[in-house]
Amino acid sequence: MLEGLLAIGAVGCATREAGTAATAATAAGRGPQPPVDEWQRIRSEFDLSPAWNHMSSFLLASHPRPVREAIEALRKQLDDNPPLALHTHEDSTPVREAAAAYMGARADEIALTDSTTMGLATLYLGLPLKAGDEVLTTTHDHYVTHESLRFAAERTGATVRRIALYEKSSAATAEGMTEAIAKALTPATRVVAITWVHSSSGVKTPVRAMAEVIARANQGRAPQDRIVFCVDGVHGFGVEDVTMADLGCDFFAAGCHKWIFGPRGTGVLWGKAELWPMLRPTIPHFGQEGHKAWIQGQPAPPTTASMMTPGGFHSFEHRWALPAAFAFHKSIGKAKVAARIHALNRQCKEGLRAMKHVTLHTPLEDAISAGIICFEVAGMTPEALMWKLIERKVIATTSPYATSYVRVAPSIINSEADVEAVLREVRALA
Repeated sequence: MLEGLLAIGAVGCATREAGTAATAATAAGRGPQPPVDEWQRIRSEFDLSPAWNHMSSFLLASHPRPVREAIEALRKQLDDNPPLALHTHEDSTPVREAAAAYMGARADEIALTDSTTMGLATLYLGLPLKAGDEVLTTTHDHYVTHESLRFAAERTGATVRRIALYEKSSAATAEGMTEAIAKALTPATRVVAITWVHSSSGVKTPVRAMAEVIARANQGRAPQDRIVFCVDGVHGFGVEDVTMADLGCDFFAAGCHKWIFGPRGTGVLWGKAELWPMLRPTIPHFGQEGHKAWIQGQPAPPTTASMMTPGGFHSFEHRWALPAAFAFHKSIGKAKVAARIHALNRQCKEGLRAMKHVTLHTPLEDAISAGIICFEVAGMTPEALMWKLIERKVIATTSPYATSYVRVAPSIINSEADVEAVLREVRALA
């Protein structure tokens, strides 16, 4: 997939045809949405090439103007006087406060990372697992979850068990996925590790319902035996209008350079305040708590979210500019963003489902899907189909799993006409 994306620039540039107007079904009663010209204005905030139909922003996003400007201003400070800039911005509180306001959380519940990968590895390798403990995850999860859990199990003697939440992704149900988790819990289960939106199929899991199942299972358990519920949330983060309290999980990791359109190389790891002390940092942090104890020759204090922020030097102008991305989203409105993404995705899924030569693998319902659409075209491999779409100026990707599909992901940078252009090109492959 990566080689294919790197080769995109080699395909000749030609302006794609304008698509048709939105269908009435997409426009009717889908939640609060701004007028069309506002979405056009939002699209103009990005420097994306107009020669392409950009349907893969979920992979690595373009920076909108406010984020670009924030990065450049901070980069100038670093270039002018690096030590002074570092001293001026070394307190990460403003960044964590911006993330917390967007997530409906507290700033002291958030660690800053460079990506979902860093967040998940920091979390899973920090859990106090031991021999005899079981970690429950699913067959649908990403390589990073599976590998991070494998690393943790090898170090601690815990075991990892994978279950399927559904047999056929297009037929997945919230009830079925929740029941699968409920049935799989055992007295040895100490961690449940899932993904909010599967990048393999576009299925959105019912995190809240699963959290309630796990809470019931924890009733009567000793604190050291409770199940910790951990979520890879990256493909719902920036799509859905929810808070951490709405989700009900214990820990939540996400990169901010996908649906949030944040600076590349930024991410967050959120956890309930009372649970951070259970974690063991794997990378020294640069916060005051641990450093002060080290200077004074004292034992390290109980772990906090700040202490789980990996230390070292980072792309600081990107991290410090992250509040601009959350402000950009909030200026549009989380509810409007969610309604827009779901409306465009519904339009695309309904169009694909109507084609006899297409197999749609993503559920239609908003409750169990978000912004990623996975499908196949009869007689074509996913790689061949991706390149066929790229030749027609549609940026699509393939899912990096054992069973691979082509993916498109309409977002707030797209229009109904963009979706119709995708459908027209797929229709022409019949």
